[in-house]
Amino acid sequence: MENVLEVKGISKKYQSKKSEILAIDNINFRVKKGEFVSIIGPSGCGKSTLLSIIAGLENKTTGEIYIEGKKVEGISDKVGYMLQRDCLLEWRTILSNTMLGLEIKGKNDSEGKEYVESLLKKYNLYDFKDKYPSELSGGMRQRVALIRTLAVKPKILLLDEAFSALDYQTRIMVTNDIYSILKKENITAIIVTHDISEAISMSDRVMVLTKRPGTIKDIHKIDFEIENRNPINCRQSSKFSKYFDTLWKELGVDE
Repeated sequence: MENVLEVKGISKKYQSKKSEILAIDNINFRVKKGEFVSIIGPSGCGKSTLLSIIAGLENKTTGEIYIEGKKVEGISDKVGYMLQRDCLLEWRTILSNTMLGLEIKGKNDSEGKEYVESLLKKYNLYDFKDKYPSELSGGMRQRVALIRTLAVKPKILLLDEAFSALDYQTRIMVTNDIYSILKKENITAIIVTHDISEAISMSDRVMVLTKRPGTIKDIHKIDFEIENRNPINCRQSSKFSKYFDTLWKELGVDE
């Protein structure tokens, strides 16, 4: 399976008036096509900084980013980004919201609209296309935000605590929905999360960072050997608690 993303020797230093702060140091990893990778670590270890660098939203101090084998500087149209909030525009309909990325790229033509409508139909949101965000539940809003991101056909999706604003029950259901969508669309995904259970249930691999400066302490392969894998089924597996204990202890050493 080919590597979609390669991160080589990424470090980031911040300058303050009195000193220099090293946020992350010498980060190296690869992600294969269709893989789901979670990044966890102590607060302040540079998880979101790393994600922002991959997205091209923040400059790196050293290192290189490769997407599909090509070196990337700055923002790449092959990368989609989902934040903690859905950031839907309340005055626009659901269809209009999902077309926003295509509008910005100048691709909101009939072909683009047809593709977005096909995604809305596929994921049971088409009947709500003329509604407004305030008329949708939190979970549905997150699905709309995901379709808005998928509309521009990214190769890699980055999620920064994308479900943390949801209540516990909704969060579990939404992670299940979004996991299924990403697997069906064969989208490569990297999520930053503080939730160990979320990381285990959604991921093919979990990357653990040390406290600042963040470096890779270990990368754990997650394999539940479940035929119809999804986050809810994974949480019910006997392997789940074993993975949780391993990651909990590993995080505890650094805290």
